[in-house]
Amino acid sequence: MSDMVELILTLAVLTYATRFGGHVILSRFKRINPRVEAALDAVPAAVITALVAPAAFTTGIPEFIGAAMAVLLSFRFSMLNALVLSTATVAVLRYIL
Repeated sequence: MSDMVELILTLAVLTYATRFGGHVILSRFKRINPRVEAALDAVPAAVITALVAPAAFTTGIPEFIGAAMAVLLSFRFSMLNALVLSTATVAVLRYIL
């Protein structure tokens, strides 16, 4: 087995174990504190921000404008539409610049 396949399988197992462990821990509580629930609801947005922000600020003007457009468009349109429009913006700006 190649190193890459081994790495992918290891990360898949670890990801599943993390999710399963979180489910097991939270299932032991009858009620979840509203603050804990609010914090858990904020995790996906925080992860996406942590992944996208460095690329948006370090790769170039088209990527920065595309990320800014995605944020602005997400207030008005669905996430899919915002993603498609901002990706198209990055492609056009890369072609122009």
